[in-house]
Amino acid sequence: MVNSVYYINKGINQPLTFKGLKAQYIWYLGGGLVVLLVLFAVLYIIGINTFIILIVVGGAGIFLFTKVYKLSKTYGQYGMMKRTAKRMLPKTIKCSSRSLFIL
Repeated sequence: MVNSVYYINKGINQPLTFKGLKAQYIWYLGGGLVVLLVLFAVLYIIGINTFIILIVVGGAGIFLFTKVYKLSKTYGQYGMMKRTAKRMLPKTIKCSSRSLFIL
């Protein structure tokens, strides 16, 4: 008879986190890196000097990392989605007829 030891996963219902990035910001960073890879390939195929390409893509990569980490730290897991939803709400609702309330 073998005694098995089972460990309980304590991370259930916790947000996905990777090196300080939370939730959807991991996807934003991954998508941005794919875009930078495609940009590098296109510029290389065009025939631009490799040193210039590295400076452009490297600068864009640094900007991408700092921006995504700042967004993750500022808004957290759901904060940016909440802010976007709040902007879509109308400031006022006008009703020129009382028939809506009478029925």
